Amino acid sequence: MVNALDARLSMYHFYTAFAALLIGGFFGLLQTLVRSEQLTLPVELNYYQVLTAHGVLLALVFTTFFIFGFMYAGVVKTTGEFASHRRKAAWVGFVLMLTGTIMAITLILMNKATVLYTFYAPLQASPFFYIGLAFIIVGTYFAAYAIISQYRSWRKEHKGEKSPLFTFMAVATLALWLIATIGVVTAVTLQFIPWSFGWTETINVALSRTLFWFFGHPLVYFWLLPAYMAWYVTVPKIIGGKIFSDSLARLAFLLFILFSIPVGFHHQLLEPGISEVWKYVQVVLTFAVIIPSLMTAFAMFASFEIAGREKGATGLLGWFKKLPWSDVRFIAPFIGMAFFIPAGAGGIINASHQMNQVVHNTIWVTGHFHITIGATVILTFFGISYWLIPHLKGRVLTKHINNLGKYQIVLWTVGMFIMSAAMHFSGLSGNPRRTQITSYNGHEAAASWGSYEVAMSVGGTLLLFSIFLFIGLMINLAFFAPKGSEEFPIGEEFEETHKLPKLLENWKVWIAIAILLILIAYTIPVIDLIQDAPPGSPGYQFW
Repeated sequence: MVNALDARLSMYHFYTAFAALLIGGFFGLLQTLVRSEQLTLPVELNYYQVLTAHGVLLALVFTTFFIFGFMYAGVVKTTGEFASHRRKAAWVGFVLMLTGTIMAITLILMNKATVLYTFYAPLQASPFFYIGLAFIIVGTYFAAYAIISQYRSWRKEHKGEKSPLFTFMAVATLALWLIATIGVVTAVTLQFIPWSFGWTETINVALSRTLFWFFGHPLVYFWLLPAYMAWYVTVPKIIGGKIFSDSLARLAFLLFILFSIPVGFHHQLLEPGISEVWKYVQVVLTFAVIIPSLMTAFAMFASFEIAGREKGATGLLGWFKKLPWSDVRFIAPFIGMAFFIPAGAGGIINASHQMNQVVHNTIWVTGHFHITIGATVILTFFGISYWLIPHLKGRVLTKHINNLGKYQIVLWTVGMFIMSAAMHFSGLSGNPRRTQITSYNGHEAAASWGSYEVAMSVGGTLLLFSIFLFIGLMINLAFFAPKGSEEFPIGEEFEETHKLPKLLENWKVWIAIAILLILIAYTIPVIDLIQDAPPGSPGYQFW
């Protein structure tokens, strides 16, 4: 069992994450009910206020707290207990993150920060909303210090040895995070805070959006990489197999650092002020991200097949039947993997200049976002929770909870499929995102969206029921399940005939390449956005 002090650190992150999931999920259902005209919000709330709270709570708060709770537990499992100064740094990070969260959500509920999840200028919030966001980011820096320092210490004490794969992946994820947050930190500290306090009258809107998307797309991989960590390291153990290739896994994570940051312009393909040349460069780099994603898919299904063959499977797909379909720890991440197939295809469409013209700023994009994060990532996080919570609390996953967990996963899967499919199809017919409901003066295209909006509300209802069941099961696993010892599944790798190439742990080389790609992709266009910027915009508060 993990050290009690380190277990408490992870659990406090999970308590916060699950609270954000519950509240954010409720706000999500309100949105679908309002859009389908099944509900009218009370005068104290407006749709865009609810939309902002939903996005911040689920996309930022739930994911960030869960990820750090997971990484803390895995790093301690694979490298040993935290030294006291690292544990203190992690707690400082938690307090800062929690303080920032409370500030941001309070201001949203007061209708002082109704700026949506992306907080696009010229929409303007209270300066204390941006300060709250800054607290969250700074808190993650303390957390990153604890993990990276632990990794460095382990390497000094184990010279010449290959570092634990889980910890290596955690460090790679944090390297991506630390580089990516440069964009949002720059925008918040140098643009949004002075502007919202009135120290500057206007803001360079194009520059602020560019800095946001420098952060915004890597943020998706900050969510995805911990899911990949579970796929690579824990799922092979759960299915009774082994990690297909340690070297391949490490290379994939390093490639994500290179290719997932200098790609933000594919979110800005229809925005003026950015040269088509630089948009093209970043679209090319966006498609390069497909390579490590396909490497991951290959490695996972290779692990599945080899595990099945070792259990006696024959024929082309006989191994498929040998997978543990009755184990919620497996079916949750596996369904997440399956969702990532259409999610990845949708990402290719979003990043393609011609096809993006059709779906840009429609609810198609929201549907893509939901099956990427709401299905692939969150289903994997659910699967992790079913073994990690009892592991940290000294309890066991019982057969009864496992069976109820499968119903919870099915509810989530069906709800997300219905809701995201409705978003995709209505988006193709022009249904806009970031809006409440509009008839476009009775236009026939808008009239066709009604049935899809109802489907979204049905899917959203199922998702909220799934959250209720999940929270109940987590409370049971944390406080009422039988005491015992639940395994933290760490897979072993297949025997390799070669040593790990030293280049794969030469962080200076990989980070230098990442910075070079960023400089190539962003230096000239950012200079142009500053030198040739149109007049800045004052702030607006519409709600």
